[in-house]
Amino acid sequence: MQPNDIIIRQATAADLDLLLLWREEVLRCVFSIPADTDITELMQSNREYYEQALANGSHIACFAEEDGKIIGCGGLCLYDEMPSPDNPTGRCAYLMNIYVRPEHQGYGHGKRIVRWLVGAALSRGIKKIYLETSEAGRLLYSFLGFSDMKDMMHLTFK
Repeated sequence: MQPNDIIIRQATAADLDLLLLWREEVLRCVFSIPADTDITELMQSNREYYEQALANGSHIACFAEEDGKIIGCGGLCLYDEMPSPDNPTGRCAYLMNIYVRPEHQGYGHGKRIVRWLVGAALSRGIKKIYLETSEAGRLLYSFLGFSDMKDMMHLTFK
């Protein structure tokens, strides 16, 4: 299949159950969570997040469809940070959940998803987009113009 053979469509609140199925697939893949591990509480938290964020417009999700079948997904969290010289409006986006099922990888579908989501951010006046990537995704994001950020650190608690 060629990248032009897929359609990217925005997910809506009516897609909530479908979004959750895909979110679980992404989480299990990215975090190597075994199929028999119970993540019911985590998925309930994701349900609550989607319900609120889709309603208030702080999250944009999309699906990549080929012949009416979903083959991939992606998401964009919209938020504000303190305005700065490199981002005078303070509006930001966090690109996440870019995922294409393995049998559909290598055809440019991930690029189409990312470009669609970047377009959604730009159409809202957002010009600063962050993401975290795996080594496997680094080439894709570099190709699309993303660059590494110097001097970034994070603190997580378990």
